[in-house]
Amino acid sequence: MDTLWTFVVHRRAQLVTDSYLHVSAVVQSILLATIVAVLIGILVYRSPFGSSVATALASAILTVPSFALLGLLIPFLGLGVGPTITALVLYALLPILRNTIIGLASVDPAIVDAARGVGMNRLRVLARIELPLAWPSILTGMRVSTQMIMGILAIAAYAKGPGLGNLIFSGLARLGSPNAVPQALVGTILIVVLALVLDGIFVIVGRLTTSRGIRD
Repeated sequence: MDTLWTFVVHRRAQLVTDSYLHVSAVVQSILLATIVAVLIGILVYRSPFGSSVATALASAILTVPSFALLGLLIPFLGLGVGPTITALVLYALLPILRNTIIGLASVDPAIVDAARGVGMNRLRVLARIELPLAWPSILTGMRVSTQMIMGILAIAAYAKGPGLGNLIFSGLARLGSPNAVPQALVGTILIVVLALVLDGIFVIVGRLTTSRGIRD
């Protein structure tokens, strides 16, 4: 424990920077994945066939090992942020897309009919009725994707990606040296802590952005 604490004290500036880069990459990826997944969900949720195809394609991405996906992206996007963010967005799609489709499809048709009956067009019904009602489901998908890609991002150090993965890879590559294990261990612990912090933020966002009637 003394060695671990000494490493943290001596490398605190690097740890803060790497933690910030890790969280920043995850948040950016989740926002991009949410935009893509919600748009796709809006296009296909009324079609069982379209929903099945979209979900199957997003599921297929998760079967590709992260090392392999990064390896496929590097020739086109180079090393660094490009392949890292692209891979994270692709991996984050499925939970958000699936929950978007479920949330939109679960909206009571009677509510939609009532809104159309008072003169709302299709776009206004979507923006003011369906999406707000589906928001808790979409947010749940975002939470799941966030926890998933927090760990995947560590592997992106293979492609010179940002974040705490570089700390872990560097420690594992130097096994046998005095600071190798503390370095890998600190990186791993920080990823877990940051994942819990982000999940707590999502809980707060959910309470602030979901109407009490839906929440209760």
